Parts: sequence; C-alpha cells; structure tokens
Amino acid sequence: MIEPQAAIWEGGSGKQYKYWVYPLPHHFPSQLGNYIFAKTEGTQCLAVYIGEGDLEDRVSNHHRADCIRSKGATHIHARKNEDDRARKAEESDLLDGNPEAYEPTGCNVKPGG
Repeated sequence: MIEPQAAIWEGGSGKQYKYWVYPLPHHFPSQLGNYIFAKTEGTQCLAVYIGEGDLEDRVSNHHRADCIRSKGATHIHARKNEDDRARKAEESDLLDGNPEAYEPTGCNVKPGG
C-alpha cells in the first residue's frame, strides 16, 4: 500500500499543521478530524473548503459537495483530531490563513454573511 503524501498548511496565526493528502474520491473510517478539500493551480495548492468533524460523514456526504466539485477540488487533506475545541480552533485558524476557501473563490461561507 502506498503511503499518502504529507502537506503543511499554515493558519493565520502562523502555526503550521501537517495533513495527509488523498485523491478524490476517498473513503475514511468514522473518526474525528480536520479536513481541507483542495485543488492545485500551477505549483500551488489552494483550499476550496476547510472543515472539521467526522471524516467519514463530512468527506463522503458533504453538504457543500456540489460547490466543492464545481470549484475543482481534486484532493482531500485530512488529519485525525479528537479534541472538539482544538478541531474548531484549527479550522478557524486555517480559514484565517487561507481566505481563498471563502466564497466566491471557495465554498466556505463567512460568518455573518
């Protein structure tokens, strides 16, 4: 079995997070974690959607799946993270550092609009 590649994503705080990269479609077992639907433009990897939750459910049955596909996501970057508060903080930090994930270029909706 081929091991997945690793990718480093940086949050708005400057903190770096190590993610494992899988081509879409990909099936995860039921486990809590953070995830990033991403696409490649040239040599750059761009976030299409950043989220957290049960990886099996959120990757296989995402409520923004049509948007994610339409924006050209080709990979899912994921990491296990069982701590609810840490998952939510990481999601927020990564959104701060990767604003392309927000509409209209991405599929995340900014809080309050």
